[in-house]
Amino acid sequence: MQIYNTLTRRKETFVPLEPGKVRIYVCGITVYDFCHIGHARVMVAFDVITRYLRARGFDVTYVRNITDIDDKILKRAEENGEPFDALTERMIKAMREDEARLKVLPPDQEPRATAHIADILTMIETLVEKGYAYSAANGDVYYRVRKFADYGKLNNRDLDEMRAGARVEVDDHKEDPLDFVLWKAAKPGEASWSSPWGEGRPGWHIECSAMATRCLGDTFDIHGGGPDLTFPHHENEIAQSEAATGKRFVNTWMHAGAVRVDQEKMSKSLGNFFTIREVLEVHDPEVVRYLLLASHYRSAINYAPGALIEARKSLERFYTALDGVTSGQESISPEYHQRFQAAMDDDFNTPEALAVLFDLARELNRAKQETPTLAPGLAFELKRLGSILGLFDQVPANFLKGSGAALPLSEAEIESRINDRAQAKRDRDFARADRIREELAALGILLKDSRKGTQWVLEKTADD
Repeated sequence: MQIYNTLTRRKETFVPLEPGKVRIYVCGITVYDFCHIGHARVMVAFDVITRYLRARGFDVTYVRNITDIDDKILKRAEENGEPFDALTERMIKAMREDEARLKVLPPDQEPRATAHIADILTMIETLVEKGYAYSAANGDVYYRVRKFADYGKLNNRDLDEMRAGARVEVDDHKEDPLDFVLWKAAKPGEASWSSPWGEGRPGWHIECSAMATRCLGDTFDIHGGGPDLTFPHHENEIAQSEAATGKRFVNTWMHAGAVRVDQEKMSKSLGNFFTIREVLEVHDPEVVRYLLLASHYRSAINYAPGALIEARKSLERFYTALDGVTSGQESISPEYHQRFQAAMDDDFNTPEALAVLFDLARELNRAKQETPTLAPGLAFELKRLGSILGLFDQVPANFLKGSGAALPLSEAEIESRINDRAQAKRDRDFARADRIREELAALGILLKDSRKGTQWVLEKTADD
């Protein structure tokens, strides 16, 4: 199995620290608002990575943290006029609802920063004792970036280059503009905890270092996150953790690609910012999940109405193949499993894995017509491999009819019009038959004729 390592900038053969076991930490959500489609990309990417590692027989411990205290949370809570923990509880509940709809399995552990203050303080104290951190006159504690010789290795950046190009906040209390905060002195009325340096709260970077080492040990196999976290967050995690423990922090660093909207960076200022729940009000969650898997996890994704329509059409091809077939109990050929595994073993190449499943769906369609006895086994294999990607768990007929969508007509009215069209064709009134098809198509109801009769599907668009 090959995995691209952000640290070395190349694919490497994956060898877990402990044979048969994999320990993964992924930076989770700062819970001050609803999760957006960029969060969904990371959620789904590492959900599939974890599912596949388990399917390959590894005993996986998957940890994804929750940041439940930071500046954004305190600011939003103050704006709302509510306690910060009431805000975070509400957003955590919403996050879990979004994940469940996207078929994202919960992590094995989901540590919260506020529950690990003792671990955070212990790590900061160690860094101070070793000379990697210092207490300033304003009550903050800072990390001495220049003392850590390997700073910048994850991003391949030179310290002086960073110093010259960085937009560093002016702070007279820092020894060096590049130093970053580990512990923030509390402002009047802010949530705070006791520490050797006075009342305060942890900085964002130290939270993950402390939680990751507490849950997975000083060194673990994989650390993942979004594309915007390589610098400074993950660079700072390495500096903190390796200075504190004297050991390598992580063997393999993995980062998901960005989400763009109509080829532009997603941003609230551009008005192209979508929360997961906004998207799922319009589109079937499986369609959204499929779109996120149709590109390699390291590639940028373009979220656009056309892309979602194509994703739905792709899923329709799979569900059409599965429709009307009772899944068997075992696969009839190892070919597709081997090809699927080869694709996923190559840095979790989901586009190539989906191409294998399309080949399998085509063979299933042929078998339904030519050798029906083979169809159940092929359907079993398609559903089994699809389940590793978190796909194909709906009833095919329901998905093909747009189950869960708002129908422009009742099912009885749709069937009545289909019957009217069939009668028109029997009467050789083809103009009327075509007119009925066109009227239904204008409503988003597409007719599909086959030897078994006429079926309909609801084509969903971004305007639905």
